Amino acid sequence: MIGRLIDKLVFGVALIVSLQMPLLVDYYHQYLSGWYKATQSQVDGYAATAKTHQFASVQAMIDTHLNNAEPSVRTDAEQKLATVQLLADLSAGMDTFATGNLLGKMLFMLHPDRIQLLMDVVENFKPGIPLNASGLAFAVVFALLLNFLIMLPFRVFGRRRSRQLS
Repeated sequence: MIGRLIDKLVFGVALIVSLQMPLLVDYYHQYLSGWYKATQSQVDGYAATAKTHQFASVQAMIDTHLNNAEPSVRTDAEQKLATVQLLADLSAGMDTFATGNLLGKMLFMLHPDRIQLLMDVVENFKPGIPLNASGLAFAVVFALLLNFLIMLPFRVFGRRRSRQLS
């Protein structure tokens, strides 16, 4: 009897946690989208500067500035290069969130290189209940799986114990 109660309690907690994952993915997507747009705006500014000064591309302007004798110009070029590379990384993330499924999005945001970004998103996260069928279905399936995995050792131990008592 206590085992069944614990099983139901574990499932309830797993369901509540699982219901938060689709919402967290949405929060992450919104955060990523804002960061992408801000970075895109910066790179667009670099492109306008490159065009104004007759460089073939932003990369050509950065390459020229990296070879400049002035240290501040080289440092600025390194910062611009990092921003352009960040935009490429953010573009890959935006593609994942535009075309990927919920599991792919979760894997993207749980990547070890992005844990700090995820922590930033979690700071502003507000728990709730997803209002779409895919989010609810994911939560139920994930909760059942999580419940099964958590309760498996107890079920195995219970079977061994009942065999020993027989």
